Amino acid sequence: MKNNSDLEKQDVNKKKKSNVGVLIGASFIMATSAIGPGFLTQTAVFTESLKANLGFIILLVIIIDLIAQLNIWQVIGVSGLRAQDIANKMVPGLGVFLAVLITIGGFAFCIGNISGAALGLNVLFGLNTKIGAIISCGIGIILFSSKEAGKAMDVFAKVLGVGTLLLVAYVAFRTHPPVGEMILRTVSPTKVTFLPLLTLVGGTVGGYICFSGGHRLIDAGITGKEHVKEITKSSVLAISLASLMRILLFAAILGVVVNIGKPLGTVNPAAEAFRLGAGNLGYKLFGVILFSAGLTAMVGSSYTTLSFLKTLTPFFDKYTSKCIIGFITICTLVFLIIGKPVKLLVLAGSLNGLILPISLGIILIASTKKNIVGDYKHSKLLMYLGYIVVILAVIAGYQSMGGIVALFK
Repeated sequence: MKNNSDLEKQDVNKKKKSNVGVLIGASFIMATSAIGPGFLTQTAVFTESLKANLGFIILLVIIIDLIAQLNIWQVIGVSGLRAQDIANKMVPGLGVFLAVLITIGGFAFCIGNISGAALGLNVLFGLNTKIGAIISCGIGIILFSSKEAGKAMDVFAKVLGVGTLLLVAYVAFRTHPPVGEMILRTVSPTKVTFLPLLTLVGGTVGGYICFSGGHRLIDAGITGKEHVKEITKSSVLAISLASLMRILLFAAILGVVVNIGKPLGTVNPAAEAFRLGAGNLGYKLFGVILFSAGLTAMVGSSYTTLSFLKTLTPFFDKYTSKCIIGFITICTLVFLIIGKPVKLLVLAGSLNGLILPISLGIILIASTKKNIVGDYKHSKLLMYLGYIVVILAVIAGYQSMGGIVALFK
């Protein structure tokens, strides 16, 4: 018969295993939220224009993403408060403003992600995009109808995330990218432009994306300064996964651009790159990748958006899964009614550039407030580097204003 000490050890081991699963799941939720249809298109467009020089931009993006992510996840994790609750503690009403801003962006992005998943099914089976959208919506509803929706979401993100990485790695192998040139131009570029840097940063840690995994950890109860090391490892893994996907995608498309030399066009440059690089098989693989990316990003955007709405009323906290299902359903209906939501996507992209400096700035100030982080001492170096990222993000926000202005011309 087991004594109390043995039972306690078993409980501790079970909790540790459970925490590891959640930590890895949170990493995948953040990474797959970033790897949406826009991620694929942006990488293809910039690879075609900058070729191997994009490696240098990607290196800078990875550094900036890490700085932003580490600051946000550590402060959120230690405080045990979601970003909007932190903001409300600093200035009453500021969190509500942040929640509304993220909800608008999350709504538009969710529609775009459903559109991407539907296009993926169109590539694979020739399905009408409206039917594809309904199927994608159905998968989301089934996922969040589960009694263990949090665990189901973790597994879902892991499986599709790993599958997507392996498929892109296969296409990268098939296109024979100039690896030596990629490495050389990563440290010694011949051409550098600022816009791709701002766009790619916004696509990885902009808007709701940087909070997706952090809020998942709060919901799972992995908070407090005793969990800082675990939270840090999880945030680094998240950026590493998103960055690995970016590098593999860059390599796959660069192989096509350099070795085949045909233009990718403007309709769907990423799909064209896969078709040119690996024939009809490559095109079908892209369909799988686009479907997976759209679906996982849809799950991430809807989950994170609702995590911000919980502050506005207890209703969203009490009926989280049902509200997420409703959110996905509404986004699908909007897509079915208006088709390609071009203006919404432009607005969402613009909001991404505006949200990051606000949200990261709030987190950095909060890192010094004892009523938020207690006696936790946040890294001064990380904080100062964070302020540099805020300045860069302000510039990105200024650039993105052009998209908002264009909507009302």
